[in-house]
Amino acid sequence: MRDKSVRSRPAPARPANRVRVVGGAWRGRLIRFHDGVGLRPTPDRVRETLFNWLGQDLTGRVCLDLFAGSGALGFESLSRGARETVLVDRSRTVCASLRETAAMLEAEGARVVCSDALEFLARADARFDVVFVDPPYGSGLTAKALGRLPPLLAAGARVYVENDTPLVPDSGWSLLRQGRAGAVHYHLLEWGTDDQSHLPGHL
Repeated sequence: MRDKSVRSRPAPARPANRVRVVGGAWRGRLIRFHDGVGLRPTPDRVRETLFNWLGQDLTGRVCLDLFAGSGALGFESLSRGARETVLVDRSRTVCASLRETAAMLEAEGARVVCSDALEFLARADARFDVVFVDPPYGSGLTAKALGRLPPLLAAGARVYVENDTPLVPDSGWSLLRQGRAGAVHYHLLEWGTDDQSHLPGHL
């Protein structure tokens, strides 16, 4: 006699090349990104903590997402009211994907720049309120990017750094917040001050 019992099936896993916006106007929207080697979107939990640190509402801020990859941080900032976010990546395929996401979300404040991040920093003349620095692990690009950022920072700007090891910032930088989620070490920096009293959020 045939066994007619129904076996439960595991729920299908979410595709690896999609990430969910965790807050703001686009909360819950899935954004798709190019599934390239080395792309690792910032985990939901880490993004939630980061934007708690930043105060959730970024209305009117100008942001920069270096090494944008999936664009998770850049689009998250726009979802939370940023006036403009520049997303920089050197891969043409990644940039095409970022433009598709911007069109899908109708993100008028998104500006995608297909460029090497360090070259972009060398020629940029804007001032940014929030900068996300999340280069490929082991690339050595974190220190180089931080070295070129100060002239581009608005007063009181915050710089987020994601790394595979704890960051010890160079002289001139203040480490305001730091945390860890698995292999991800994440940090919030400010240039030229050690005043932490006015920062929202905590670990």
